[in-house]
Amino acid sequence: MTNEEKEIIKNSILKQIVEFEDEIILLEEAAKPIAPYCAYGRVSRMDAINNKVIVDASLQDKQTTVNRIKYSLSKIDSENYGKCTRCGDYIAVKRLMSIPYVNLCITCANKF
Repeated sequence: MTNEEKEIIKNSILKQIVEFEDEIILLEEAAKPIAPYCAYGRVSRMDAINNKVIVDASLQDKQTTVNRIKYSLSKIDSENYGKCTRCGDYIAVKRLMSIPYVNLCITCANKF
C-alpha cells in the first residue's frame, strides 16, 4: 500500500470519527434517564422505556465502531494494515475507506 493510499484512508477515517462522535453526542442526549413525570400514563411510559433501550443499544454500537475505527487509525502505519488476514493480499482501498477496521479482502469475506 502506498503512502498516498494510506493518506486517503487516514482522511476518510478522521471524517468518519467526527461523524460518529457527532451521532454519539445526539444519542447520549436521547439516552438520558426518563423522568417519571414525562409520561401521560403507564403505556406511554413503557413506550418511552422501550425507545430508551433501543437508543442505548445504538449508542453502544456507535461507541464500539468508533473505538474500532480509532484502533485502525493507530495501526495504519504498520506494514500489516490493509492486508487480508486470510490470504495476505491487500484489501481494496475503497473497502478500507468505508470499513477501516476490516481484516478480510472481499474475496475471502465472500467465502465466509
